[in-house]
Amino acid sequence: MASPSLVFALGQGRTAGTPAPEYDRSLAWAALLLVAAGLVMVYSASIATAEAARYSGQNPAYFLLRHGAFVAVSLAAATAVFLVPVAWWQKAAPWLFAACVVLLALVLVPGVGREVNGARRWLNLYVATVQPSELMKLAVVLYAADYTVRKHAVLKNFKRGLLPMLGVMLAVAWLLLREPDFGAFVVIAVTAFGVLFVGGMSGRQFAVLVGMLAAGFAVLVLSSPYRMQRIFGFMDPWSDPYGRGYQLSHALIAFGRGEWLGVGLGASIEKLHYLPEAHTDFLLAVIAEELGLAGVLVVIALFAWIVLRAFAIGRQAAARERYFHALAAQGIGIWIGFQALINMGVNMGLLPTKGLTLPLMSFGGSGLVVNCVAVAVLLRIDWENRQLAKGLNA
Repeated sequence: MASPSLVFALGQGRTAGTPAPEYDRSLAWAALLLVAAGLVMVYSASIATAEAARYSGQNPAYFLLRHGAFVAVSLAAATAVFLVPVAWWQKAAPWLFAACVVLLALVLVPGVGREVNGARRWLNLYVATVQPSELMKLAVVLYAADYTVRKHAVLKNFKRGLLPMLGVMLAVAWLLLREPDFGAFVVIAVTAFGVLFVGGMSGRQFAVLVGMLAAGFAVLVLSSPYRMQRIFGFMDPWSDPYGRGYQLSHALIAFGRGEWLGVGLGASIEKLHYLPEAHTDFLLAVIAEELGLAGVLVVIALFAWIVLRAFAIGRQAAARERYFHALAAQGIGIWIGFQALINMGVNMGLLPTKGLTLPLMSFGGSGLVVNCVAVAVLLRIDWENRQLAKGLNA
């Protein structure tokens, strides 16, 4: 059976001899609503920043135009990826993972990696800036799913099953912490071992692994003065509201001002140079201030639906003995859900401040493109499930 056409992928029609378009419309709409809401809120949160930035030419729509271009590229990439059979991703997974490791290494090369605010996380390709850690999040989902399928027979054996994956992840962790990008390291580590757990890792091994990760995180925090400052600022932001607690205290003020229904779209005060990174890491705080608890609950509900659908699609694939597809779908759910949970927790003061964006919503090209591609892979898995259920060749 030929691959579906572009029109078929968008669900706007059908070609002769092909079945009616079938994919999870609720999942697609949830992702599209988050992207659309993100576009609006990025504009609202970034107007003051754009007007003050010299590189923007004092154009208040500077970030809106850039984010709009990112959205267009992301949707085009997602449409193209939907047309790719999932079996191709399984074959390419080790190579994609290796390529991302190389990119993480290149970031650390002086003159190649771009440094911003003391962190070297970006590659300047002249036409665009790429953040390899965002690419690694999808690559690690696919690689962990492929690894689990290949090693399933020995997965419960620590030496032959878990140890090789642990060694690979330690290498990735070393590269990420050299940037440094502690937030990406946490998301990637949790996602990788979450896939191994749902793929059949023994509960005892998982408990040991969680203990090792917790001990490692504690050592990293205790050995780094700036991470310790973030912990102290998280525990009591009001003890130093103009220093280590500045960002969190203003995020909490934004949540408090929003109350139930918000102060109105565009009427945020905190985005006027009070709340740093308002259009990236702390976009949810602006949403809370302008749209209130109601707006935040809608965002949470949309993310929860994406995660629930990811696990449901994974179970359907597993029922048809398509185990890579199942683990890839559930891995995407773990990744997007966990990153969204961390970002929300940071914005609400429930977790220490960490530089992680809100998936599908925050400003940033690499993250948005990779998030939309991941949703497209998820939709493709669901489409293939439905084709098999109808007795067709996926």
